[in-house]
Amino acid sequence: MSEELEKNESGDLFSKSVRAGKRTYFFDVKSTRGNDYYLTITESKKRFGTDGKFSYEKHKIFLYKEDFEKFVEGLNEAVAHIKENAPEIEPRQEYSDNGSAGTSEVSFEDLGN
Repeated sequence: MSEELEKNESGDLFSKSVRAGKRTYFFDVKSTRGNDYYLTITESKKRFGTDGKFSYEKHKIFLYKEDFEKFVEGLNEAVAHIKENAPEIEPRQEYSDNGSAGTSEVSFEDLGN
């Protein structure tokens, strides 16, 4: 493998996208002018306006090499806590591109009083 990684069109050295329900997460490895690598994590969520048009809401964090170990440690602890302590709930229902939930049968008895 070459020591020099090729940048793609957006300037990323590596890019991985993960679709998760209504969100997509992007993990992008970039380099500074001094050739120091860092990671950007972007959450992208499709939003629909009242006019029916959609846009993407994005949130981004920058993670630098010196913080990787502590970040991963904290993330793993938080995920382990959730897995051990969170109450069991029904899996989220996937939404279609227009923002509406798929059809399902609902019994009035299920709605409670």
